[in-house]
Amino acid sequence: MRGSTLLLLPLLSLAAPFSGVLTWHNDAARTGENPAETVLTPQVVARRRFGKVFWYKVDGQLYAQPLYAPRIRIGGGPRDIVIAATEHDSVYAFDATGHSRAPLWHVSFIDPARGITTVPCVSARQPECDPTIMAPEHGITGTPVIDAASARLYVDAKTDERGVFVERLHALDLSTGSEVPGSPVRVRATAPGFPGVDFDEHSAFQRAGLALDRGVVYVAYASNDDARGWLLGFDSATLKLARALCITPTGQLGGIWNGGAAPAIDDRGNIFTSTGNGSFNAGTGGSNYGMSALRISTTGRLHVVDYFAPFNERPMSRRDLDLSSGGVMLLPDHSSPHPHEAVTGGKQGALFVLDRDDMGGFSPGQNRVVQQLDANLHNGYYSSPAYFDGAVYTAAVGAHLDRYSVDGYRLSAMPQSRSAQRFNYPGATPAISSNGDRDAIVWVIAVSGRVRGGPPAVLRAYDARDVARELYDSNQDEMRDRAGPGTKFSVPTIASGRVYVGTQAELDVYGLIK
Repeated sequence: MRGSTLLLLPLLSLAAPFSGVLTWHNDAARTGENPAETVLTPQVVARRRFGKVFWYKVDGQLYAQPLYAPRIRIGGGPRDIVIAATEHDSVYAFDATGHSRAPLWHVSFIDPARGITTVPCVSARQPECDPTIMAPEHGITGTPVIDAASARLYVDAKTDERGVFVERLHALDLSTGSEVPGSPVRVRATAPGFPGVDFDEHSAFQRAGLALDRGVVYVAYASNDDARGWLLGFDSATLKLARALCITPTGQLGGIWNGGAAPAIDDRGNIFTSTGNGSFNAGTGGSNYGMSALRISTTGRLHVVDYFAPFNERPMSRRDLDLSSGGVMLLPDHSSPHPHEAVTGGKQGALFVLDRDDMGGFSPGQNRVVQQLDANLHNGYYSSPAYFDGAVYTAAVGAHLDRYSVDGYRLSAMPQSRSAQRFNYPGATPAISSNGDRDAIVWVIAVSGRVRGGPPAVLRAYDARDVARELYDSNQDEMRDRAGPGTKFSVPTIASGRVYVGTQAELDVYGLIK
């Protein structure tokens, strides 16, 4: 498996300049790897040489992963920028190097004077505010996506317009933050083949990262108010709705939220994602796919061509044990009996290795999967795995950061190494930096996950070959390196010698200390 990661990462191959972090977890396979990091090595990432170097204040919580785009022409010259999108419905472009402390540009999608605000956590339909769900406001939650060819940023924003909740997709010019022609569009859809089954923008909750493939922007939706799940595709040039899939057109629920992960996409354009509790009758030929992992074809239209549903999907749905609490990651292609595989997990705590060509369907009494691991995820899985050079990394709720080796087409039965530290709810989604197959570091953000204004996030770094060896954490020099209060599902972005960490009030930037 050595070096096979590059099969999934053509845009970040070492034969070409670093193209940035333009999408959630770095690439369409959602591996979380940046294999072109030459500055940060295990030798220099240590307390005396590495720490918090600057930060940017923002106007709301950062649930979206920061994105990094190099060489964007701003103010007459190329600038490396980092994008931060907030729950206060703002998007910022900052100088990624810290040379300019003011935003390079900032746009807001609210206008209180006209009655356009963010969506309050408390509303007539939700009288109590759940502090684990973006209190006190919803705005931009899903990580945006960047199209390098057109230098556009696509972002989904929700607003409250005098009591009417509105969902819009925006396309912004990366150089200026201005809306491009035809932007924004209000999100509206009807399930193909099911007249009267319409997208409910009031109840929609857009948490999963956006995805871009072959000129289509894909946006997935779940719900806080028991609406159906959707996957919608918009033409990236015109923003017109091009494709639509309702997860439970004759049922209920089935949201796609994935713990913030974007849907994964293979080299043939198939989309892989999972769904939450909801109606399921696909096993008897129906069209409802709650509590399932899906392979969705994009040929002509969006349609489910294969799936996996746990044998106990019904009791899982009754207990709200979403499969969609974790993201789906694609493993690099290989020559085993299962050459195309995916890894995912959910609230029940199992980690599944699936054959992407034969996902297993639904089988009463048993799960027909390549592999199922349960030992280390007993408190649930609310995050996504990462991959580097023949190893898969996970950090479940109350568990350690674990490194599993990929042996043929299965993961090792037990972790080959694990961190001393455990991770509180909701666990952590690792990200990896390396210089090809050398100098690999696993980065994670530890948070408490439930308290607004609570404890600071903690950035941690581990040797990717042996995660029992911690290289750095931001508590080692708390006065210098303390981060802002943490947010759930946060993912670090590593680019050009710096690590970007989104928090509740600021974008923190870590790097080498001069």
